[in-house]
Amino acid sequence: MSGRVERGGRQLATGAKEPADAPAVPRGVRIRLLAALAALATTGLALAVRAVWPATDGAKYAGDALYTVLLACLCLLAVPALAARRAAAVALALSWAVELTRLWPAVARLLARHTLARYVLGSTFNAPDLLCYAVGAALSVLVLAPLAANTARKRAG
Repeated sequence: MSGRVERGGRQLATGAKEPADAPAVPRGVRIRLLAALAALATTGLALAVRAVWPATDGAKYAGDALYTVLLACLCLLAVPALAARRAAAVALALSWAVELTRLWPAVARLLARHTLARYVLGSTFNAPDLLCYAVGAALSVLVLAPLAANTARKRAG
């Protein structure tokens, strides 16, 4: 063997030959796996930020931005055919919707009574959070663009 790719499969580094009928990982599965890994990494980063800067405004605003990045990763996990910008737009809309629901009196009463609701929706409306969510959406485009670009190339080709 000369180390060249042969008709039945490709030459592996070990000198063995890969079978020609080796199943390729479907694009949607690969994108979902990478989106799940990005979501886990985002969660880990958010926890690290809170550990390094506990109870600071910087940690709170970074957490808001990372919340939107996490939502964009979850959007891509749910619908792997989404483009990065579309996943970021959906995540931004969801983030803003959650923030704006806190202005509704019925939701405010719910948040005052139930701890679990505060964990899910947050405690109070804070206008600067809206900007942090937009920063998070921009970051999520950067994080997810390689996945979505690969998907767009496959669709076009």
